[in-house]
Amino acid sequence: MTGPDRDDVAGRLALAVGRLNRRIRSGTGGLSHGQLSALSTIVRTGPLRPSEVAAVEQVAAPTVTRLVSELEARGLVERTPDPDDGRSFFVSGTDAGIELLREARSDRARAVTRILDGLDPAQVAALHAALPALEEAASIARPDASSAR
Repeated sequence: MTGPDRDDVAGRLALAVGRLNRRIRSGTGGLSHGQLSALSTIVRTGPLRPSEVAAVEQVAAPTVTRLVSELEARGLVERTPDPDDGRSFFVSGTDAGIELLREARSDRARAVTRILDGLDPAQVAALHAALPALEEAASIARPDASSAR
């Protein structure tokens, strides 16, 4: 017996992940996926230089510059001068950014719970069994910084 057709798996997985992502992202406090991801990185591991955010997010420097400016304009992050390099700065989350991120995570968790509630126990178990492969696929599939978002 042969395994599943890789093209079929790829197409169906891409479609399902896209649909799930749209349903889950509905509660992000009005932030785009890129903004929410950058804010999460900054809050979780900041303060960071923009170049460090770019490395973690695996996006190009101009993308991070734009994201940081957008987040700063909303009062979600703040810049502080780098004492060792007058040309550079650090970015850290503000109280408002931390709170918005907490709320967005709760909203997203509730969205996933609602999705799981619509499945039968065998389907939830199948998703649970697939999580290690999905997590590995997510770590492999990260774009490099040269193919910025």
